[in-house]
Order: sequence, then C-alpha cells, then structure tokens
Amino acid sequence: MSGMFVGMPAFPKAAHEVVGNQTLRGNLRHATHTIRAKRAKAVDELSDWAELREAGRRIKDHTLRHLDRCLEQLEESVTAAGGTVHWAADADEANRIVVELVRDTGESEVVKVKSMATQEIGLNEALEAEGIRAYETDLAELIVQLGKDRPSHILVPAIHRNRGEIRDIFRSEMGRWGRPAPQGLSDSPAELAEASRLHLREKFLRAKVGISGANFMVAESGTLVVVESEGNGRMCLTLPETLISVVGIEKIVPTWRDLEVFLQTLPRSSTAERMNPYTSTWTGITDGDGPSVFHLVLLDNGRTDALADQVGRQALRCIRCSACLNVCPVYERAGGHAYGSVYPGPIGAILTPQLRGTQSEIDASLPYASSLCGACYEVCPVAIDIPEVLVHLRERVVQGGPVTRAGNKVVLKPAKGHAAERAAMRAAQWAFGHPGVLRTGQRLASRSRRFHPRTLPGPGRAWSASRDLPTVPAEPFRDWWQRGHGGEEAK
Repeated sequence: MSGMFVGMPAFPKAAHEVVGNQTLRGNLRHATHTIRAKRAKAVDELSDWAELREAGRRIKDHTLRHLDRCLEQLEESVTAAGGTVHWAADADEANRIVVELVRDTGESEVVKVKSMATQEIGLNEALEAEGIRAYETDLAELIVQLGKDRPSHILVPAIHRNRGEIRDIFRSEMGRWGRPAPQGLSDSPAELAEASRLHLREKFLRAKVGISGANFMVAESGTLVVVESEGNGRMCLTLPETLISVVGIEKIVPTWRDLEVFLQTLPRSSTAERMNPYTSTWTGITDGDGPSVFHLVLLDNGRTDALADQVGRQALRCIRCSACLNVCPVYERAGGHAYGSVYPGPIGAILTPQLRGTQSEIDASLPYASSLCGACYEVCPVAIDIPEVLVHLRERVVQGGPVTRAGNKVVLKPAKGHAAERAAMRAAQWAFGHPGVLRTGQRLASRSRRFHPRTLPGPGRAWSASRDLPTVPAEPFRDWWQRGHGGEEAK
C-alpha cells in the first residue's frame, strides 16, 4: 500500500487528534450532508433502483466467482486490440513495471487521472525516486498534491479543505510548478477552477505519457472505461502518445451488457448525476486516434487473499462511489486521514485490512472504526453488507489474523486482548457449560443486586466510563419460569 501512510497511528489515536478540529468537522459535515441529500433525490427518481442494486450485486458476485476466466479473456481481448498486459502481484512489482515503461519512452514527466490504485501502491513516490514527475489532473487530486497533503475521500479527495484553504494553496504552490503564481486569486469556485485549468492545460499538451486507472474493464472486448466530471480524463486518455493504465483485478465485468447497470448506478450514487458528464472508453490502440502505445497493468496487491475469504470478499464488489462515506457518522467526525489508507470510511475499514492484513496496529484497529449503524449497507449500490464484514474482521483481529500460509493452511497468531478479558471469557465459557453453576450464579447475582456498582473498577473503568452496567433483574429467568408454570423446569 501507499508509502505516504507509513507511520500513521491507529484509528483511535488518529481520530482523537482530529475530532476537536472544528474547521475540519464543519467542512466534512457541510460536504457530506450536501452530497448525500442530492444522492437520495437522484436515486428516488428511479423506480427500479432496488432491482438495479440487486443486478449489480449479482454481476459482481458472478464475476468474482469466475475471476480467473474473466481476466484471461480480458488479456486476450486487450492483446488482440494491440495493447500489452502486465500482471503485478504486489505494489513493488506494479511500480517497477510502470517505472520501466516510462523510462523506455525517455520521458521525465507524466499526467495522471483516476489514480486511486496508483495511490494505493505509492506510484508517485516510486516515479519521483527515479526522477520522473507525475502531475495529478483531477481538481481535487491537484489540490491534495499541491498542498503536500493526503486524500481524505474516495470521490472528493480534498473534501477536508474549504475554498479559502484551496485559494491559499494555489497562491503559494502553483508558481513552483512551472507557471507564474496566480495573482489576486479569490476563493470564488469559478476563479479557482480557471486557475487550475490554466495550470494543467500546458501539461496536457506537453505530456507524452499518461497514466490512468479505470472504473471498469470489459472482458469480452478488452475495453477500459473511465467516468469523470471535469474532462481531465478525456485529455489524459487521448493526448499522450503512451497510455499506461493501472487497474485492480476486481474492476472487471464480463460483458458490455453488464456495464450498462453500473453506468446507471455509479453516477447517481456518487455525484448524484443522472449520468456522468464524461464517459471515456478505449480498446487497445487505433491508428491515428489516441495513444499509439497502450499498457494495462493488472494489480493484485492482496485482492486474491480477500477473494479467498467467503465473507470478506464482498468488499471487492465496490465500485468506489463513496456513498458509504457520506452517511457514516464516524467518518463525518473523524475525517478520512484517520483511516491511514487511501481508502477511508466504511469501505476502507473492511477493504484495507484485507489488502494489507491485520498485523499492524492501524489495520487491526480499522474494523472497530464503526458504530455498526448499518447506514453504509443501505446506500451501497452493490449491496455490500459492510457491518457483516466489520464483525467478521473483528473476529479475525481477536484471533490474531492470518500471518503466514503453509500450503493452503492459514497460520494464526495467538489471541490478543487484555488478560482480564480473556480470563472473564474463559470463566463464562466454563459456567455456560455447567447449568447448575450458572443457576447458582444467577441467583446470587439477583440477591446481591443492591450492592452492584454502576461502573467497573480498575482496567474495566475505560469500558464503563461512557456507559452504565446493566441492572440485574430481581430474580433469574429460570425462577420466574418455574414459579409461573407450576414448577415446570425451564428448558
């Protein structure tokens, strides 16, 4: 995963550091509430939204079950159309492939679009280490790059910035990237957009190499698809002589007919548009039209490990609409940076630990970055049951998570957790296995209820500081049952 998140603290600490930032919380609250209100209106326009959602889920699940065959078909189709396919098992291999491809062109700069997968692998840093400068061309990505920042949202990476902050970044940083700094720039959206257009236009026209991701890949034709709202994608995908696309293997769909479903659900669920302004598709190379060289780098980087998990694999359905972020109360208060990954919010809390494993403190903490309210599942256009996966991953964290593989066997680390918690769980397990002991304990608890504390002492105080212990009933259920049923033993 991306090197720019190395050294980040675990979610509880990172979130604690930002929840007091009133400017950040205000920015997030305004943006997420605005986006989700517009999305709800756009979705309500379709009477068959539930059917489209179910169709998307079925298509994705079918594709994941037959991912090997779909990927082989995609490779054959891309190759037949004049492209070259490369397979990258991890981030290092993907970076090495892309760096070599750019080096072979003799160029020292590239323009980029739809680059979430490249952020995942830290491609910009890898290119910079080899003397190659990468220019982000999406407006929000440009803001993040100029501000030496990190993305905090899937759809709107600079959602944590307000207009005044963006104006200041443009004023101070644009002059260092080859053009004079904009003078007298205000925080008007129109002026900010115009400044970015002037800044990027010369780079579009000069660049010989473009690097992209893709929203979808169509196996039957070898077609890649990028949907966007600014037109920067169209420039990056058509003007350079060489195009290199780095795409996660889960972005594939079998047929054009399948693509139709997602071109309806993705725009409404992400930008609340009936259809996105720019849909760019390309199939290999065509003489005299667009790039003359096309390379597709298919990225695994933990995806096949996620695919092996029958519960967790549904995270690979994700079409990166970001709807789950916009309804999440935890994300709204903590912000995207607290997740320590290019994938923030609820989907990041289940995707990142599967791609990176749960060995590190930050990845082990992510499945707990949720209240399990279920709002994320309700808005997901491909019906990913995020709460189910969160609970599943919490089980893995408690078990220690997969450490190594010996053949097909997963070797787990010893269980972690507080010693008092482990002792309590062992005692409960023993008591539930001995009904007589359990009955006696329940009666003792009821008879001594007036002496029970409302909070726990010692280490347990951290748990009970924000909640009261439940009140023990006046009599156990078994006694109540026997008394009300003529002495019949409770079963």
